[in-house]
Order: sequence, then C-alpha cells, then structure tokens
Amino acid sequence: MQGRQFAGRRALILTDGKAGHENQSRAFARALGLDFDVVEVRFRSKLAKAASYLLDRLGIVAPGLLSWPGELKDMMPSCRAVVGTGSGTFYAAKALARRIGNAKCGVVLYPRGYRLSTFDCILAPSFDGPAKMPNVVEIPANLVVNDAAFYEKGVAAFRERYSGPTDRLVGVIVGGPNKCATMTVGWMKSRLDEIFAASPGAQLCVTTSRRTPPDVESLVDSYPWTYKLIYSRDRFNPIPAFVQLAKRLYVTAESTGMLSEACTFGTAEVVALDNLNPGPHKFRRFVESLRSGGYVDGCRKIDLSAEFARAKGLMGL
Repeated sequence: MQGRQFAGRRALILTDGKAGHENQSRAFARALGLDFDVVEVRFRSKLAKAASYLLDRLGIVAPGLLSWPGELKDMMPSCRAVVGTGSGTFYAAKALARRIGNAKCGVVLYPRGYRLSTFDCILAPSFDGPAKMPNVVEIPANLVVNDAAFYEKGVAAFRERYSGPTDRLVGVIVGGPNKCATMTVGWMKSRLDEIFAASPGAQLCVTTSRRTPPDVESLVDSYPWTYKLIYSRDRFNPIPAFVQLAKRLYVTAESTGMLSEACTFGTAEVVALDNLNPGPHKFRRFVESLRSGGYVDGCRKIDLSAEFARAKGLMGL
C-alpha cells in the first residue's frame, strides 16, 4: 500500500495489521509532510516479541526476530523516516531505521519496556503518563488520519440517505463492552432517556457498531430517532457526517478512537457516556484527560500544530 500526498519525501510505515494503529501512523506521516509506503511486519512468535524487550535493553538489534516483506529492500534507499504505532512495530521501527542508517525513527503510543532514548520521536498519549524526555511529545488523544475532503465525502453520502434538516442535529455513537467497560440494556436505556429528555426538537441520530451487543442494539432500535444506523443490518458509516454536522455528540466512553475524532474535528460539544468500570485504568485516564482539557463536556477542539512542529524538529524535517 502506498501514500502519494508528498512526492519525493518518503516514510516507511510499519503496520501490525491493526487498522487503528495504521491510521495513526498515516496521520503522523502526513503531519510530518512525508509521502509513505505501508508494509506489514510481525514478530515470528510471542517468544520473539518477549526477547525484543531484553535485547533492546542490551542495545542489540536482531532483525531476525521479525518477518519482513520481500519488497522492503527496494523501498529502503529513499526512506527518510520509519514510523510505527503499537507494540508490534516499536522494535521493528527502531531496527529498520538503524539498518537504513540515515533514517529517523518515530513512533506513536508509548513504547513502554523499550529504551526510550533510542527513538528519535515518540508521540505519546498523556493518559499513559509518559516520561518527561526531550524526544517524547505528549498528545491528548489518538491521532486521526481524516481530513476536510474525507468529511465532505461523508456528509454527501449521508445526505443521499437522509434529506431532512440538520440545523439541530444531535449524534449518538454507541460502541460496546471491553475489558474496562460494560454495556447493559438497563444502563443504555437510562442514557437514551436522558438524551431524549435533554434534546427537545433536535434531529436525534444514532449509530451502533460491530461491538454493540444485540440486546442493546434492539433497545436502540426501539427509540424514535430522526435517523438511525443499526450496524448488524447496515454497514454504512454515518460518523463522518455526525462529526461534521452535529451540535452535540454523545459517544460511549470506551470508544477512544471515536472520542478522539469527535474532539479533533467538527464543532460539536462532545459528551462521554460513562460506561467504564471502576478503577484507574487507561480508559478512565483518557476520558478524564480530555475532560480536564475542555475537549469532553465542552466544545474545545484538539490542535496539535505545536506538537507536530516539535515532532518535525526531532525527525530532522
């Protein structure tokens, strides 16, 4: 896969196959002003990944721990930066940048367990409590790869399905349970009743997701929405339109990617629907960090121009 936004200035994005990670790497490369190629890399085994932490601490680079794509060799001569997101790419990004020799290594998320000082730039979410180091750039949320053209296309697609007014659009984005969050019918009913009571005369629009439990989807389906997308029946994505058009966006709190997007784009007030389990886990820290910054329960939008400028300097660009 290739990106062609900035011809002549090239990065290699190493992906672990997870779309959320790859999209953050793409956003980072674009922010650096770099064209990019995307290649998938994987540790050969769980043992190989475990060994990478020890070897990195010892200053040993062992590319043989990873499976590299055959076409990588042809891409290396023009590479100015190696970018990766997530624990499946941290060691690989460092190893490849060292192998190329004149390429910088930049990663997104916090490479806990690896030697931080040997990365050129680390874009680390503040909720991970990153170390205060010259090469660590704190960011308040996940990076989002989308741009103005993406949202224009999303709004146009939405209007093909919904032709009504949007001047008072209120969007609801429903995720699903995970290891740090629950989602029950009773909890969702209370939240939906509150949203409808607080939104008289609004165009109430909702979307569920692939993670939404069937019984919760059935409950959502039973409410009198102006527009609804039930994911189990329809895979259309109305979220870009919700982000662009909504005056207020309700997002279940475990949906870190959707919260990041809502807090970065559009003009909506963003409200996190708190379905998080008790305890000081990273999802709780994430939401509280956004709230303290005025991005959740407020209309302030994330501006990373200063952080990206610092990252460019660290990457020699």
